[in-house]
Amino acid sequence: MITPRSAAVPAPSDIPPARRPRAAAFRGLIALSAAAGIVIECVYGDVLVVLSFFTIWSNILVAVVLGRGAVHAWTRRPPLPALWTGGVLLCISVVGLVFHLVLDNEASEFNQAAEIARLTGAKAVANQLLHTVTPIGTALDFLLLTAPGALRWRHAAQWLAAPGLYFAFALVRGELISPDAPTRYTYPFLDVTVHGYGGVLVNAVVLGAAFYVLGLAIVGLDRIRPAPRSPEYRISSERARGLK
Repeated sequence: MITPRSAAVPAPSDIPPARRPRAAAFRGLIALSAAAGIVIECVYGDVLVVLSFFTIWSNILVAVVLGRGAVHAWTRRPPLPALWTGGVLLCISVVGLVFHLVLDNEASEFNQAAEIARLTGAKAVANQLLHTVTPIGTALDFLLLTAPGALRWRHAAQWLAAPGLYFAFALVRGELISPDAPTRYTYPFLDVTVHGYGGVLVNAVVLGAAFYVLGLAIVGLDRIRPAPRSPEYRISSERARGLK
């Protein structure tokens, strides 16, 4: 007897992913946190200067990618490419680590702890949103709300394009801005007037190596971590691609 086509059981790949309201809500909050921090910085500062920081670049990526991820989770659309979501996680993780371990650390050669401590009001809120809330939120989304197994070892090298592009931008910007401008170089370790091009290149290589090692760590973790235990995953495969 031939089973009528209308009665055939669909293949797993043909079953649309389930709506994931908790994932959508969480990603939406993180995206809004990133956007709020950026808006506050722009309102209280020079927009062109604000948009010159890697922190802002990374938070823009968080707002866009996690915002889209929230829409996809709510509307049952396919996941975003893992290359994007993993790259955003890497960039914003470096933002959080560099801020807390280097810039806001009095033991660091490049510390700006005194300037950071003087921040108050909305500026202090924006600082926490951009450097603490979004890195932690993006990491929690990866660990708790994303299916494992999507990342590849080659992604760690591909993700270096983002810091490489920013490094080139920062040096060109520094050459075009007046030497007297206090924000000529956005980060102390990129200040050519202090370290020279050789010193800045060494700093960039060290940071690039850190990016690469952290990227490998993220890929390795993605390969060994268990799938999130949630009713929202009742249909999705553990090896689904990217941000679910």
